[in-house]
Amino acid sequence: METTVMSSSATDLLNIESMLSDEERMIRDAVREWVDERAQPIFGKHFEDGTFPLHLTPELAELGVFGAHLHGYGCAGVSNVVYGLICQELERCDSGLRSFVSVQGSLCMFPIYTYGSEAQKQKYLPKMAKGELIGCFGLTEPDAGSNPGGMRTTATLDGDEYVLNGAKMWITNGTIADVAIVWAKTPHDGQIRGFLVEKGTPGFTAPEIEHKFSLRASITSELIFDDCRIPKDNLLPLTGGIKSPLSCLTEARFGITFGVIGAAMSCYESTLNYTLNRPVAGGPIARFQLVQSALVDMVNEITKGQLMALQLGRMKDAGKDAGNGRGFKPAMVSLVKMNNCKVALDIARSARDLHGANGISNEYPIIRHMLNLESVITYEGTHNIHKMIVGREITGENALF
Repeated sequence: METTVMSSSATDLLNIESMLSDEERMIRDAVREWVDERAQPIFGKHFEDGTFPLHLTPELAELGVFGAHLHGYGCAGVSNVVYGLICQELERCDSGLRSFVSVQGSLCMFPIYTYGSEAQKQKYLPKMAKGELIGCFGLTEPDAGSNPGGMRTTATLDGDEYVLNGAKMWITNGTIADVAIVWAKTPHDGQIRGFLVEKGTPGFTAPEIEHKFSLRASITSELIFDDCRIPKDNLLPLTGGIKSPLSCLTEARFGITFGVIGAAMSCYESTLNYTLNRPVAGGPIARFQLVQSALVDMVNEITKGQLMALQLGRMKDAGKDAGNGRGFKPAMVSLVKMNNCKVALDIARSARDLHGANGISNEYPIIRHMLNLESVITYEGTHNIHKMIVGREITGENALF
């Protein structure tokens, strides 16, 4: 008879569950149930085919996950901790699913919510919350990745229009997006500002990037602007300087800190069940010391990652009033993103090893998570970039560009 260990007993050795409120558990469980019933059964095939299941968009909207941590405009208005737990459950399925949701909410809705005019908020946010409009976020360029201040895309004011020229690279949802949040320099003052560029605008194209071996169940695109004219009113009026797009990245990085732990949980639970049911010499391989050592390392790092993410979420919810004047800071997100991405990738690699040859089969989630995490550890700031951000925080010295 096959032994199956569920996540509640396998993962939560420190009863972190008791640190969550009833509402936090209820929403997490609702998303977990939806993921298990509607997303898990199909994502392996979508990864294999290099497609994203867009037909799930209305169901995701019904769950309230688009811009879940924003208030008003049809958004759910949940806490940051709840939003993090949503990301955890989505990425237990696939990083592509979590990316779809976090790009929509944290990288597209958040800048409109934070830097947009009231007219822009009313026009876009309710439809984005309902999944009727899909967004993308254009910051990274072919020659400006970890150094976004080096971007070459420009937005030149010409009468009542801005004229955009340049290109963006590695943009999630770009080909299918109805509206793009595009960051460009305004030549008259050299400032970086955000602009709303709608699909179908002349001079704007978004070809899909193909032949990926990571995040295959996610649409990744290039954005190209060739004398693309947009109305002057499409400027996000409160943007100005590199801090504007970086604040959006902080929002996205926060969701990642929880999300990657979901991927690690999936790898660990699959490995625990596999080793308990894989017979060798008259018993399961889980009885061997080296296998148990690897499993303990996995659950140990998951537990630490969960605690770090939960504390980060509590600090973010408390805002600037969090304890002894030490309020929430972006460097805190960098610390947890850096740690949790690394341990999740390490866990995926160890899980691949313990699954043996089955670890490379799409029958199990392991290789999919491992390949996806190779991207997640890079996007929204690489591991070493986050080290430099944390280093700057603790020394006061800027080792970045």
